[in-house]
Amino acid sequence: MTGLRFAAAAAAGVLVGLLASPSIADVVSDWKTAVAPPPPELKEVTVDPATTALLLLDSMKGGCSARPRCIAAMPNIKRLHDAARAHNMVIWYSLVGSDGKSTPDDVMDAAIKPRAGEWYRQGGPDKFMGSTLEPTLKQAGIKTVIVCGNSFQGAAVGTASGAAQRGYKVILPVDCSAGESVYNEQYAAFHLTKGGPAGVTSNVTATRSTMIKY
Repeated sequence: MTGLRFAAAAAAGVLVGLLASPSIADVVSDWKTAVAPPPPELKEVTVDPATTALLLLDSMKGGCSARPRCIAAMPNIKRLHDAARAHNMVIWYSLVGSDGKSTPDDVMDAAIKPRAGEWYRQGGPDKFMGSTLEPTLKQAGIKTVIVCGNSFQGAAVGTASGAAQRGYKVILPVDCSAGESVYNEQYAAFHLTKGGPAGVTSNVTATRSTMIKY
């Protein structure tokens, strides 16, 4: 019994010592050991124009023009916009900036300018919060959304996550959302397709604008 008591006391002492010592096993300490996971698989998708909406989020002159990667994404956004128009799809825009007074004329490219009733001034990452987005989708019988956002790690992640958690299928063209850096975009794509909650990742399909069929 004496031996058992000694062993128990020793174990308790070790545990107390460990609990009292600062841990170095945290993400910042281990930052340089991280290895990027494989990229998400990009899949061809075929959408039903009658039940699919295109969401163009925060693609404004003020923010986009300051991000070279956003400027580079504009032809891909226009490709999706033109296809959506040709198929008479629902398109919804969030407008930000200009001290809360942004207008359709502030969208980065006049060729994708929203029409009356298609836009709403809505800040924050999840554009469902307090906007016309969800009522618009419900009224039109939308089941699937194509998400394009600036930034990728902000509006795109927030709204794609919000859509998935509300029961929508999410199509994520990785070439129509932009961040300040490749790392920011990588983080966003990984979170939505592999790293985030199962309720999100199971409803998100990664693709490119050229891989979407109608």
